[in-house]
Amino acid sequence: MELTKLQNGSDIRGIAITTEDKIKNLGTDQARLIAQGILNWLTDKGTERPFKIGIGHDSRLTGPELKTAMIGVFTAAGCEVLDFGLATTPALFMATQFEEFACDAGIMLTASHLPFYFNGIKIFSQAGGAEKSDIAFILTHTEAAEKAAGNVKSADLLSRYAADLVEKIQRGSGSVRPLEGMNIVVDAGNGAGGYFADKVLAVLGADTTGSQFLEPDGHFPNHIPNPDNKEAMASIKQAVLENQADLGVIFDTDVDRSAIVSKDGQMINRNNLIAVLAAIVLQEHSGSTIVTNSPTSDHLKAFIEEKGGQQYRYISGYRNVINKAIELNEAGTDCQLAIETSSHAAFKENYFLDDGAYVIAKVLMLLPKLQKEQRALTDLMAELEQPAETLEIRYPISGEEYKAIGQQMIQRFREELPKHAGFTENPENQEGVRFSINDPYGKGWMLLRLSLHEPLLVMQVENDQAGQIKRQLPIFRELLAQESNIDITTLDQQINK
Repeated sequence: MELTKLQNGSDIRGIAITTEDKIKNLGTDQARLIAQGILNWLTDKGTERPFKIGIGHDSRLTGPELKTAMIGVFTAAGCEVLDFGLATTPALFMATQFEEFACDAGIMLTASHLPFYFNGIKIFSQAGGAEKSDIAFILTHTEAAEKAAGNVKSADLLSRYAADLVEKIQRGSGSVRPLEGMNIVVDAGNGAGGYFADKVLAVLGADTTGSQFLEPDGHFPNHIPNPDNKEAMASIKQAVLENQADLGVIFDTDVDRSAIVSKDGQMINRNNLIAVLAAIVLQEHSGSTIVTNSPTSDHLKAFIEEKGGQQYRYISGYRNVINKAIELNEAGTDCQLAIETSSHAAFKENYFLDDGAYVIAKVLMLLPKLQKEQRALTDLMAELEQPAETLEIRYPISGEEYKAIGQQMIQRFREELPKHAGFTENPENQEGVRFSINDPYGKGWMLLRLSLHEPLLVMQVENDQAGQIKRQLPIFRELLAQESNIDITTLDQQINK
């Protein structure tokens, strides 16, 4: 198998455990080749030898064996290796920044929220996360390095990273124990985020009674560790309400994403999370631009502008959104936050690192102040209008030419949908095609785009009037049915409900 097939944008991902319908393509042999590629990449970047490499993994079952295989290659090439054991993706980047570690590269073994049989690799240098071009280089330059004597030692990264978060929250809140008297529930989804309860919240004075699924377990027996998943969010909501907690916090497997649940059970993810973080940022940096991905609501744009900011809607992919924010800053536009609806969020003040724990830290800095003012966290997003109904449908596309088929369908919608009353193309969009929807089909919007990584068309529809989306679906079906390679089974199920 070609290693290049493991590239997933700026990450590496593959099947690490063979299942009934999945064949393993990321095992120890591939891990060794990728390790060689990382060494050649560091050499190509002009990094001085001997390289210092930090490596860690989340709770996935295959993390330890892949890590051991990579460490073998690194030590045989003369590297100094720090084995961090259980770690998080943001912490692995910080291993390149903390003086006591000062790693030339931080390597995290994770496949984020994907099913248990996946694994993957995220790579950082001291300059930031690897780009698509870096991953392409690594996967195509796997020749063995010269042999030299290296070494490996264990190190505790998570405690150092947690202490850094604690210090930032204390500084931001102006208090040593700002969470005294608060009950905050953590749901780690059996990923790597369980440390947050004891090493961060408890140190800051919080009672973490009711926290759940903190133990690492790569089978993910309770729910998918994904803040964008309805079942996961329902689980943390239930825990908050049952414990009468002041806040609920949920992480994905490797803690580069997070979401929150308010005291009254409101789920603060997707557009709601963007609104809360945008409100915080715009209080601190008036007039800042917020970069988001394309599937954000029209109401969010209005919310950001009412708060004195600007929204820059860009293409999906967390590296794409982050890189656009960096580019805007370099061009003279102040941009403090890059965030996707999937909850990937990166602040300029935090290296533009997508860090789920830092997102929570920003909220915790503000929470004591809000409580003193007898205000709720949800007050920050109170002006964000909520749609009456939303729908997302993912349409599988068969065949090798799925991208071309998808693009043709997007163009068909662009040309044909405006012929129907109530549909107008929205030019403020850089991914797929977006329409504003008005009478006779209520008031809302629709976005049709190609999935970044899968052979899918993704359709997202919102409306401010209940019952209007179902009226639109036959129009969409008429266009989609013209291409036999697009599976419209889910659409038909919605129409026939």
